Amino acid sequence: MAAKDERGRAGEDRACAHLMAQGFEIVDRNWRTASGELDIVAVRGRALVVVEVKARRTTDYGDPLAAVDARKLRQVWRLAFAWMRRHPDHARGRTLRVDVIGITGEDPATAALAHLEDV
Repeated sequence: MAAKDERGRAGEDRACAHLMAQGFEIVDRNWRTASGELDIVAVRGRALVVVEVKARRTTDYGDPLAAVDARKLRQVWRLAFAWMRRHPDHARGRTLRVDVIGITGEDPATAALAHLEDV
C-alpha cells in the first residue's frame, strides 16, 4: 500500500474513533461505486451522516477541510443518495447530512482533528 493510502486509512481510523466517542455508530466504510467512494457512513439518533475525511501531514498546501470544495460536495451528496437507495433499512426515517473531518499532523493517531457538521 502506498504511503498516501496508508495515511488516508489511518486518518479514517482516527475519524471513526472520534465519531464513536461522540456516540455515532459506524455502519459502512469505503463504500465504492463506479462514481466514487464514501469514506464513512454513520448514524446517531435519527441522523444518517456521511463523512468525508481528509488527512494531511501539514497545511503547506492548505487546510484539509478546504480540499472539500463544491465539486467534491456534489459528488459526496450524489453518492450519499445512492447509498441510501441501496441500504433502505438504515436510511428509513433518518435525516441525511454530510460532515467533513480534517486531520492535520505527522501521525494521524495524534494529529489535530477538526469536525465540520452539516456542510
